[in-house]
Amino acid sequence: MLPVFARHGRLNRRQLLTLGTLGLGGLTLPSLLAARAAAGSSESPLTGKSVIFLFQQGGPSQLETFDPKPDAPSGVRTVTGTVQTTLPGVWFGDSMAQLSQLAHKLTIVRSFQTNNGGHNIQPLVGPDSLEANIGVHFARVAGATRPDTGMPTNAVVYPSAVSTDVPGPQARGNLRATGPYAAGYAPFVPGAGGNLQDDMQLHLSPERFVDDRLSVLRQLDRLNRHVDASGQLEAMDQLQAQAYRLLLGGGVGQALDLSLEDPRTVARYDTSRYVRKSAWDKVARGRSGYYSGQARTIGKLLLLARRLCEAGCGFVTIHAGYAGVWDMHADGNNLNMVDGMEAVGRSFDHAVAAFVEDLEQRGLRDKILLVATGEMGRTPRLNQRGGRDHWGKLAPLLLYGGGLAGGQVIGQSTRDGGEPVTDNHTPPHLIATILQTLLDVGQLRLASGVPPQVLQLAQHAPIAGLV
Repeated sequence: MLPVFARHGRLNRRQLLTLGTLGLGGLTLPSLLAARAAAGSSESPLTGKSVIFLFQQGGPSQLETFDPKPDAPSGVRTVTGTVQTTLPGVWFGDSMAQLSQLAHKLTIVRSFQTNNGGHNIQPLVGPDSLEANIGVHFARVAGATRPDTGMPTNAVVYPSAVSTDVPGPQARGNLRATGPYAAGYAPFVPGAGGNLQDDMQLHLSPERFVDDRLSVLRQLDRLNRHVDASGQLEAMDQLQAQAYRLLLGGGVGQALDLSLEDPRTVARYDTSRYVRKSAWDKVARGRSGYYSGQARTIGKLLLLARRLCEAGCGFVTIHAGYAGVWDMHADGNNLNMVDGMEAVGRSFDHAVAAFVEDLEQRGLRDKILLVATGEMGRTPRLNQRGGRDHWGKLAPLLLYGGGLAGGQVIGQSTRDGGEPVTDNHTPPHLIATILQTLLDVGQLRLASGVPPQVLQLAQHAPIAGLV
């Protein structure tokens, strides 16, 4: 398991000091505690809130999710059914049936445009975020881990974090990009193939973790006792020694272990009931298992993200567009809009609804902000095969929690759902909204050592009209 046991069954000084430079998810252990003073100060710019960014890669359709147009001309109008929400006069696409009954808790932005019509990972990483994952800007202020628990402040979770039975690839872009900052601020990636495994040869995916946990704990305990007996811990500087203790503390592993969650809660988030593999095998993406992988994992990914936030993680990216499954061109690789929304929309709807209800019951709605959007939307006009193509002028955006009042519909689109009628909202507005949830801009201006890039993004105008 741990490489320090692989050859001699004991830890020498060089191997121990190597722990100080091993990445906990790509993060340098001594530097993880460097933000102690800022995080613990009464004048800290940290608000104590967290953000979960549910990234719908592929580009979800605004017309079949949160801005349906049932009265538009043929060839444009919403091709699925529609469902009335709990807000008077507000309708969702019928794949969002569970969320329609929670609309009074949600904020829907109908005038959001990414100005991006290509497959990438914007607005999470792109020119508007200065080529860094948005969470990296937060980690640059908060420190790479929490000083009290060692929990990474920034994480990315893929389907492999909750299931070993999912195919590749991962995101169409580097969700661990750090832009202008050092690589030590890159997000922590748990699960099979994550950087924790790469760096430490520890396998912590939830299915395997239950079986491996006792073995891992025995080895960590053995390592801990050997260090104490040898006196080698005294040779480390204070920050490095504390980082070492935090690593052995197991807080990260506990947050990742879904077996520690109430089984009723796990069942509530479970979206595997939506897998209909045989119905999706008509296209290559279905035969590759991407739709079934998405349907099987999205609920548990949201549960895992909630657990990470409760344990102290400030920003969690969920790659919820597995291999671009929201890309509904109706070609040999992708499903059409009707089948695509069945394949992707139903499990998304269930997972997000379970998350909202869970946070409401736990009293966490003001502590965690959920953001759900993709890199673009879909064309107003259907193509000849019944699909919608790439579109950068309008995209669906859902917000929940983080102190928002809920029950808000911000902005309005044209009759064909192609462009905003009201003032548009763009990625810089969204990024500022996220950073202003995580950071107190007034305190941020007064804090020493804050990179100008963070101030630049955080001081931008947020999405207008949020209450």
